[in-house]
Amino acid sequence: MVRKKNNLVKPFVKWAGGKRQVIDEIKKYIPENISTYYEPFVGGGAVLFELQPNKAVINDVNVHLYNVYNVIKNNVDELIEDLKQHKNEEDYYYKMRAKDRTDEFNGMTDVQKASRILYLNKTCYNGLFRVNSSGEFNVPFGRYKNPSIVNEPVLRAVSHYLNNNNIAILNVDFEEAIKGMRKQAFVYFDPPYHPLSDTSSFTGYTLDGFDEKDQIRLRKLCDKLNKRGCRFLLSNSSAKFIIDLYDHKDYKIDYVGANRSINSDASSRGEVKEVLVRNY
Repeated sequence: MVRKKNNLVKPFVKWAGGKRQVIDEIKKYIPENISTYYEPFVGGGAVLFELQPNKAVINDVNVHLYNVYNVIKNNVDELIEDLKQHKNEEDYYYKMRAKDRTDEFNGMTDVQKASRILYLNKTCYNGLFRVNSSGEFNVPFGRYKNPSIVNEPVLRAVSHYLNNNNIAILNVDFEEAIKGMRKQAFVYFDPPYHPLSDTSSFTGYTLDGFDEKDQIRLRKLCDKLNKRGCRFLLSNSSAKFIIDLYDHKDYKIDYVGANRSINSDASSRGEVKEVLVRNY
């Protein structure tokens, strides 16, 4: 798994719960000798791109994000050309944002859809991916002077990495994403975090959210992996619900500090404690 890293292989979207802030802490806990690296909630891919494993299975339930990964892998030239057409203008932004509310959206190619998501991500307020209850992108315009809409070196480096290694890209439920996982493999779980308070929940990046039942289902999956001797590392908030959920003789819980810049409430930004749970 150890390889020469390409520093241009890094996240191409800003994603809620992104791991760039705590990547050095997470790396301390990644075991050696991994046959296949699994990441069922890949999001912006900060951990994947930091490790750059030769063999990985990555997954995200967000179909828009799944499409972006595939397009970067398979159509990076067309994607870069399409991105160059976008304008950092408010009227144009709202016109692009509204496309998923029209029949026109269904006629867009995968490249155009990926280009739209990357454009909105770079120019929307606070770089936030959020959809409403109808699954429509609903973040306001960001008013940035000179956003990097076309980051060609990064897109090409990520495309090269995805094509020159054995990386499977999935869009399934997290349980499905690790089917067939073997003992020598390793999985990093980074689910939508359980809210620290009733008002701080951020699960708006998929239509169906991620609730307590899902957190419990994930804990049961961890128990199954533990029984089979498979190693897992899991990130989550330090909410009491999560601490109690992983209170198990085989599991170690470590606390890490993370600066959270994506939060609609400015007072909730800044350092918050997160937990890392592992069974090795």
